Amino acid sequence: MLSSRHAASGYGLPVSPESRPPAHEIRFGRSPDGVRIAYARYGDGPPLVLNTCWVSQLEYDLQSPVWRHFLEGLAGLATVYRYDERGFGLSDWTVPDFDFESRVRDLEAVVDASGLDSFVLLGMAQGAPVAIAYAHRHPDRVSRLVLLGGYAVISEDDLDDTLTRLIEVGWGRPEGRFRRVFTDMFMPGASEEQMHWMDELMRRTTSPANAAAYRRARSGIDVSPLLAELNVPTLVMHARGDQVNPFDDGRALAAAIPGARLVTLETDNHVLLEDDPASAVFFAELAEFLEPERQRASAKAPSQSAAVTEALGQLTARERDVLALVAVGRDNAVVAEQLSLSVRTVERHLQTIYRKLGLTGSAQRTAAAALVLGSDDYAPAAIPD
Repeated sequence: MLSSRHAASGYGLPVSPESRPPAHEIRFGRSPDGVRIAYARYGDGPPLVLNTCWVSQLEYDLQSPVWRHFLEGLAGLATVYRYDERGFGLSDWTVPDFDFESRVRDLEAVVDASGLDSFVLLGMAQGAPVAIAYAHRHPDRVSRLVLLGGYAVISEDDLDDTLTRLIEVGWGRPEGRFRRVFTDMFMPGASEEQMHWMDELMRRTTSPANAAAYRRARSGIDVSPLLAELNVPTLVMHARGDQVNPFDDGRALAAAIPGARLVTLETDNHVLLEDDPASAVFFAELAEFLEPERQRASAKAPSQSAAVTEALGQLTARERDVLALVAVGRDNAVVAEQLSLSVRTVERHLQTIYRKLGLTGSAQRTAAAALVLGSDDYAPAAIPD
């Protein structure tokens, strides 16, 4: 059950003032079997429900150099609803089971508690099969489906069994050498700081028994018979070098879902890191995919759209050129070359852009990109090659 050990402030990791999490609301829904599921709401724009992977903690993730940029980027495009899986994070740790059907009902409970009638559903990794099952059962509620690093079918093999045994032996140990095996698989391109945060997230987010039981419950999941029956605009994105869920899993999803589009992310990271160019590609593709939803939301709330337009209107023409290139993943050196500027001048422009847009913290670049990608006058065709 919930206790102070779940709180982000108890992790013993430094949190600088600029890394304080953005404003968010944490509430609880209750699954049919009585398990309390913690969910959070933050951001602006059309509603997007994020069905994430098993290792999460609603408060801690928003402070983490692993997840903060990703969650803030989403919040720049949509009103995000995300939750901790049963047995993890701020949700109840004492649960009767981790069965697939229970996880689908947990998602239903969160959606119902949030009062959402229609929304975009983003299923990540092990959340993808749950998202697929939900979209199949509730076609009237899911307006668009996004699958990131996911799969339709999984069966336990020798490697999977070995990793589960490793969880039982080393998940809860203070040193991170056992958990580092998983961290290396999730994000081989991570810095030592990012790996440390991920190690701590795994240790603090749940018990070794829960983690092992959850992994064992995945065996036999197969939603592939549902794919051909989905009737919802679907975007599938998958890392080419994904070491957790192979790229072929994403290709198979896109091939089986009618009308689905596959975007290959050129990275080995299953978890998209802030400085990984694949992150910029992800957000650019997501912004384009969400455009019809954003337009509908803007029609209902024109003041939000006007606020973004006003903020971007403060930028000079040169600053807008710089930001347009940053938004599609160009690094500072490439921006400088394409605009015939020095790298130092590009950096000065970016600092001015962040100040004018009121952005602070480590995810300024991602947040600024999300703003321009979601603006009314964003025009990809005008961006130089």
